[in-house]
Amino acid sequence: MKLNHNYFQSSKKSLRNNLRFLSSRESFRLFYAVKKGFTLVEILLVVLIIAALSAMVVPRFVGKSERAKVSIAGADVAQIATALKLYEMENGHFPATSQGLKALYIKPTSGSETRTWDGPYIEKEAVDPWGEPYVYISPGKHKSDYDLYSIGKDPDSNEDDITNWD
Repeated sequence: MKLNHNYFQSSKKSLRNNLRFLSSRESFRLFYAVKKGFTLVEILLVVLIIAALSAMVVPRFVGKSERAKVSIAGADVAQIATALKLYEMENGHFPATSQGLKALYIKPTSGSETRTWDGPYIEKEAVDPWGEPYVYISPGKHKSDYDLYSIGKDPDSNEDDITNWD
């Protein structure tokens, strides 16, 4: 059967009527060959919608990472403070500044701590979320027992320090 050139320009209804004279395989192929794929306008519309949704969602997550790091550092300071209190209960004093926080996970080789040390009190060296070790000073300048803090994101500024005395 030979089809005229207006065949593909007709409506879907007339297209279906014309295809019923063909075999089922030929009619299926011709009917779906007319509309194949997406138009450029449809693709651009989808891209525009995705871009608009991204523009609304992405700003909500910006800055959350930094706040999470501050929260983690605060929790670490509290956990290290608990380990220091346990150390003090068992040994009668806090580690000296020269011993630092290493006294919480490495057994001292000299002094009275060698008999009473029952650690480790923490599993490994305490490092803040920015990759710097926590600062420990005993006796402290802000607290009589000890000062414990993270220097935060900016090592040159004291405004973002996470401390045990605030």
